[in-house]
Amino acid sequence: MLHYQIEFDDYRQHLIHVSLRFLADPTQVLWLPSWIPGSYLIREFAKHIESVRAFDEDGRQLNIDKISKNQWRLFNTDHELITVEYDVYAYDLSVRGAYVDQTRLYVNPACVCLALQDQEHKPVEVEVFLPTELKHFDLATGLEHKSLVKGRHTLYAKDYMQLIDSPFELAEQTRFNFTAQGIEHEFVVSGQHQMNATRMQQDIEKICAAEIELFGSAPFDRYVFMTMATQNSYGGLEHPNSTSLLTPRDDLPKYNEGNEPSAAYQRFLGLCSHEYFHAWLVKFIRPENFVNYELKQESYTSLLWIFEGITSYYDDLILYRSGVISQASYLNLLKAQIDRYLQNPGRFIQSVAESSFDAWIKFYRQDENSNQAGTSYYNKGALVALCLDLGLRSHGSSLDDLLRLLYNRAQQGIQVNERTMYELCKELTGQDWGDRLNFLINHTDELPLEQVLPEFGLGYQLKQDKALALGLKLQQKADGLHVVQARREGVAAQAGISALDVIVAVDGLKATEAALLCIAKQKQNCQVHVFRRDELLSFELQAAETPLAEVELKVLDQDKLASWLN
Repeated sequence: MLHYQIEFDDYRQHLIHVSLRFLADPTQVLWLPSWIPGSYLIREFAKHIESVRAFDEDGRQLNIDKISKNQWRLFNTDHELITVEYDVYAYDLSVRGAYVDQTRLYVNPACVCLALQDQEHKPVEVEVFLPTELKHFDLATGLEHKSLVKGRHTLYAKDYMQLIDSPFELAEQTRFNFTAQGIEHEFVVSGQHQMNATRMQQDIEKICAAEIELFGSAPFDRYVFMTMATQNSYGGLEHPNSTSLLTPRDDLPKYNEGNEPSAAYQRFLGLCSHEYFHAWLVKFIRPENFVNYELKQESYTSLLWIFEGITSYYDDLILYRSGVISQASYLNLLKAQIDRYLQNPGRFIQSVAESSFDAWIKFYRQDENSNQAGTSYYNKGALVALCLDLGLRSHGSSLDDLLRLLYNRAQQGIQVNERTMYELCKELTGQDWGDRLNFLINHTDELPLEQVLPEFGLGYQLKQDKALALGLKLQQKADGLHVVQARREGVAAQAGISALDVIVAVDGLKATEAALLCIAKQKQNCQVHVFRRDELLSFELQAAETPLAEVELKVLDQDKLASWLN
């Protein structure tokens, strides 16, 4: 067994002290993951490791050499009991990192616990020691654990992979327990908040029960939601039997929450629904090359449209099916999803399969050009899933059926490759889906939403009531109008105005967004002065608007719609 000891005595300096005890191989290499499963970007967690030292069982210090950005090596240590000690700087308030201060001790072991090369299969024990003044903090984790003494906890993992995919938090917490489809769940919230716990439990229990019912069973026997409430942070990361969430405290349910959840609360419920769904789709059902993660470098797949896109389709749909939101609210969420897609020029540039493959270099590195050069495997992936679901339903099956097939196959050890969706669609309908799937996944033509939705009772009509003045997304600041994005087809971009420019004057007057909109509507010729860096530039152009496409959805046939949504 590998033994980690984690101490937080220097939490005021945001430091975690780690001791790792093990029997070493003759030449023992230690390493740290460069990324965390579920978040596809090289994070370089090793940059936070400080003062790595090694000792033999008699306390003599040994030489330990750093041999790469995230690897260390010990020599001539065959079967010796070794202790390696180091500190980790932990001040990353995200679901991917580690964060310690006087209010919260949060650890993703992926960025804190060094691995032993060729010993990753061994069972793991983690002892956690709290400073005296923080001994009242409660523990939340998906790992098996025990706490025999106040302020001291022991966590157990079957191997290193389970350890690094199981975060834990110690903090003052609001918590409740519930059972969904016979499975125990724990819901934990830390940070300052005024959550209506009764309402939260009522809704989350319905969501969990609906998702377990969809798949027929669950790949876990216990599940933990860990939520940190802040002013405006947002995000989630899935794990096999837990999830870590960040939410604005105002998104939590209020004590006067209406029967229909507010838009803010719907957003949080959608986040919970999304990350919980991942316990099946990405943690249990995986791309073939994610069965054994390569955590030292990128692990490419063109299939994230399945794992994130289908999950994004179901996260809102489950809110409706569980009875947590109304049909009208669901259709508003669907409309918002379609509007995001229609207002993304990059959908004509990048396919959803390409978007999946490029996650490592694009999705987590958004810039002013991202919306014009690429598409989202979350957003477009959700609408591909919708088209796939309705296409299957037109042939007597459904995406529900396909997911259950994926789940059954995963239980037999069969995971997902590039041909899986083609094969399963044919199995479910008896027809060749090659051309249809290839169109949805690998092409950049418009998705056939206008054709498929009316077949299931939902009217679909494009509107262009909104527009961007000069084709610019703008943000008003004290020093002028900041250009957030210059749409390539807009008159401003055609004239040479660019993102990051600051518009200071239009026709000799101080620039405001209202004035620019007025000029654009009148299609006047105008002179625009901008600062690019610290240089003043002038542009002559004929003002015009760039339409922003939106969709209007209208129920045409309630029975047909119900046959899909229910």
